[in-house]
Amino acid sequence: MLPSVRLTNCLIVMLVVFMMGVALYMEHGMGLEPCPLCISQRIFVILAGVWALLAFLHHPGRIGRRVYGLLGLLSAAAGAAVSARQLWLQSLPEDQVPACGPGLDYMLDAFPLLDVLRAMLAGDGNCAEVSWSLFGISIPGWTLIGFLVLGLAHLWQVLRRRQ
Repeated sequence: MLPSVRLTNCLIVMLVVFMMGVALYMEHGMGLEPCPLCISQRIFVILAGVWALLAFLHHPGRIGRRVYGLLGLLSAAAGAAVSARQLWLQSLPEDQVPACGPGLDYMLDAFPLLDVLRAMLAGDGNCAEVSWSLFGISIPGWTLIGFLVLGLAHLWQVLRRRQ
């Protein structure tokens, strides 16, 4: 028996809470400083969860379920693209890694918001550093797996026939 639409949305929200809990533990408990791409990935994780939470609370009909599902799928796809970008940066030889940029706090104070967003999505040398891995998979690799699960769950919400 497959989970209901509401239960699926609840499971998506629980996965997002777990992913953000791990991210916050890694930052505050383990002392790992998030790079601009990491912060961008967090935004897309939260966004994918917000659509599922709204769908859970709203409990829409077929069209609304598909709209929320598509928005969640787009959020997960964008996050997966950012994770893939960071994995690509991590795979570059050292001489091809972009230079490290200023910190996010400084950029927010000194640059226009569009320039900060552009820098956050492009990444820099800090994003190419592998500071932690599990089973040979770095943080953006695990995040990419999380985005794939979120995307598949949202896609299931779009394609399922029954409530």
